[in-house]
Amino acid sequence: MAETESQKRLPSQENLLLDYIHRLEKLKDGRRAVHIHLSGLRPINRREQHIRAAANTFEGLVKDLFGQLFVLKNSDLIYIYKGDTHHHAETAVQKARYLFSDDPLLEEDEGRNFATWYDVESQFDELLHRVQELVEVDQKPKQPEPRNRMDTRSALKAKQEKGEPLTPEILDRVERALDRADLSNLVRRQFVCRLNAKMVPEPVFSELFISISDLRETLLPGVNLLSNQWLFQHLTETLDKRMLAMLVKTDQITISGDISFNLNVSTMLSREFLAFDDNLTASRRGSMIIELQKVDIFADLASYLFAREFVQEKGYRICLDGMTHETLPMIDRERLGADMVKLVWHPDLVDGGEAMAEKIRTLVHRTGESRVVLCRVDNREGIDFGHAVGIELFQGRYIENLIAEDNRRRELLRLKMRMERSE
Repeated sequence: MAETESQKRLPSQENLLLDYIHRLEKLKDGRRAVHIHLSGLRPINRREQHIRAAANTFEGLVKDLFGQLFVLKNSDLIYIYKGDTHHHAETAVQKARYLFSDDPLLEEDEGRNFATWYDVESQFDELLHRVQELVEVDQKPKQPEPRNRMDTRSALKAKQEKGEPLTPEILDRVERALDRADLSNLVRRQFVCRLNAKMVPEPVFSELFISISDLRETLLPGVNLLSNQWLFQHLTETLDKRMLAMLVKTDQITISGDISFNLNVSTMLSREFLAFDDNLTASRRGSMIIELQKVDIFADLASYLFAREFVQEKGYRICLDGMTHETLPMIDRERLGADMVKLVWHPDLVDGGEAMAEKIRTLVHRTGESRVVLCRVDNREGIDFGHAVGIELFQGRYIENLIAEDNRRRELLRLKMRMERSE
């Protein structure tokens, strides 16, 4: 019991921050602070690994005694630092910001809502008031939300639109079903291609993935998979292992040529991956590309570096997936030891004019023209832009349409030749 009571007395980050601010009042000269509003992100971007990845951008500064970082219960970060290291703080905030570049918070007011900066010397009272508000919210007991009978119908409608929340019980039921289910009919394949001047696609490799939307319709109709990100993360790790099992059993999936597939870093370090690797020949490993998400990498960089070195020594290649024109400048492919990068196509790339095109052209050249895949390409505009900035590889629905069109053309040509021979 004594231990439990002592644990209750342990100060929260909010209380430690308030104490730090009070002590700073006499030492505020030359100090600055930044409040990073991660609590404003969508729930999907506020998982623990996301917050940890953002906090890790300040790790070197804290170790070098440049400042002190506080991670609050609402997911916000507050970093207080020496003013002469302001450029280091700006760089860290920029890196954290790029981790969430696809979040609406970054689109509102051009992203200025992401962080609030303070000159502690001139804005001490303002900073103190803000911290006191955060502490008050932390200590305020949570009251159950009152039920309003008039809201019952609208709440039911909202639930139906959003879907039933994913719970541990539902997840357990699904995972037991996954053990028995044949998922090969849920595996989708999308090719990465080069395109010649006549827009004829030449496949370089193909990505295999389990369709989450089809999985939901098959096993979880009416369930909102993203309602609980922890459980969804666990589900993706389970799907990783099923994909590995199917890749070993080539009778379940028709596999030809070089392939890529998504994994979590934790899966790469699992016994299931070791078992998968034991069943492959060296030449087969060399034809496989493992795709990783940037947030997963930066949530635990040490684990990534260890896993990356292990799989590359075996012959696998690594692809960094989900890069945008904002995150790509912050990612050094060579330093991370990755073999390829996927850049997400967006019309903003064209809307940015020649300045944007030159920026991407420089980044592509730095990364390597043959190592960048422009993905999610849905129209001809993406192809034209990619070629203009030096990108050689493309993926997306538009590419799949070109492949289907080319296959039809070839089939018609073969039919014509058979008819000519029979005459």
